[in-house]
Amino acid sequence: MVLEKVNLHKKKIWVVGHSGLVGSSLIRKFENDDCSILTAKKSELNLLDQSEVNKWVLFNRPDLVVVCAGKVGGIRANLDSPYEFLYENSLILINVIHASFKYNVEKLVNISSSCIYPREALNPLNEKMICSGSVEPSNEGYAYSKIIGLKMCEALAKQYNKNFLSLVSTNLYGPNDNFNLRTAHAPAALIRKFHEAKMRNDKFVDIWGSGNAIREFLHVDDFAEACLLILKNYNSVEPINIGSGNGITLREFALEIKKIVGFKGKVNFGNNNLDGMPSKVLDTSNLKRLGWKPKLSLREGLKLYYNWYRESIDTKNKNNLINLPIFGNKDKTQTQEKSFSGNFT
Repeated sequence: MVLEKVNLHKKKIWVVGHSGLVGSSLIRKFENDDCSILTAKKSELNLLDQSEVNKWVLFNRPDLVVVCAGKVGGIRANLDSPYEFLYENSLILINVIHASFKYNVEKLVNISSSCIYPREALNPLNEKMICSGSVEPSNEGYAYSKIIGLKMCEALAKQYNKNFLSLVSTNLYGPNDNFNLRTAHAPAALIRKFHEAKMRNDKFVDIWGSGNAIREFLHVDDFAEACLLILKNYNSVEPINIGSGNGITLREFALEIKKIVGFKGKVNFGNNNLDGMPSKVLDTSNLKRLGWKPKLSLREGLKLYYNWYRESIDTKNKNNLINLPIFGNKDKTQTQEKSFSGNFT
C-alpha cells in the first residue's frame, strides 16, 4: 500500500452519477473543499456513447473523476434483466475510464460493488479473493460489468502508471436512494414497505427471501467520507474495501427497520431460493489502516434514513398539491389551501 496526498485545491472533479445515492452524498462532502464539481445530466450526456463521453471530457478537462453511475437494482431486477445490467454498466465504465485515460485525468476512483466476490468465499471478504471463484448467479451480469471496470483500472495502473483505482463498496443506504419496489435494494424496499403498511394499518408485510442471508450496511455519508479520504490519500493498484465490517442477517435487519418505522403487524419471510449470496461481509482492515471508521451506528443511520424518507414524501406531496390546477373562484382556492395545510401539520 502506497500513500500519496492529492490536494483538491482548485481541482475540477467530475462526479459521474451525481444525482444518485452515492453521487449526491459525495457532492455534499466536496462542499468543504476548495474545488470545482463537474456534473452532467442524462439529457446532457449519454454515458453509453463513447464519442459523446470523449467530447465531454475533452471540453471540460476534469482533473479527478469519481465513477458512481450505473444501472442498479435488487435481485428481482437483476434476474429479469441480466443482459441490460451487463451491457449498460460495462459500457458506462469502459467509456468513462477510457476517456479519462485518453485525456490525461490525474486520478480516477471507480466505485465497484461487493457482488464481485465469489459466492462461496469465506467471510470476511478480503480484496485478494476477488476473481478467485464464481460470482453469485442472481446478479452475474452486474458483477461481471463491475469486474471489467476494476480490471481496466488495474491494467491502466500497471501498464501506463495511471493513478486509477477501485473501491469495493458494501450495501449502502441514505438520502436520494431508489425506492422503486421492483428495482430497489433491501434497505429502501424495506423502509417503503413497512412505512406504507403502517399507513394502511396492514396486518402483515411479506419479505422476499428467508431472512437468513447475512449482509452489512453502511450509511452513504460514512461511505462518502471514506471515498474522500481515499481520493486524497490512497494510491495503489490494489482495490480497497469500504464497509462497516459488521454482518447482520436480513431477518434482523428487517425487524430493526420495522421497529424504527413503528409497524405493529406481522412479518412473513419467504424461502431461501431468493436469498442470493449466503453471506457478504467485507474485511475492512486496509481501510482502517488509513484511520477511517464509520461515524453512524446502524440504528442511528437507519433512523436518519427513515426521517429523510418521510420528509421527502411530505415534500413530494406538498409539491403535487401546489402544482394542482386551480379552477373557479377565490373560495375554491382558499378551500384547496386549507386542505393542503391540514394534511401536513
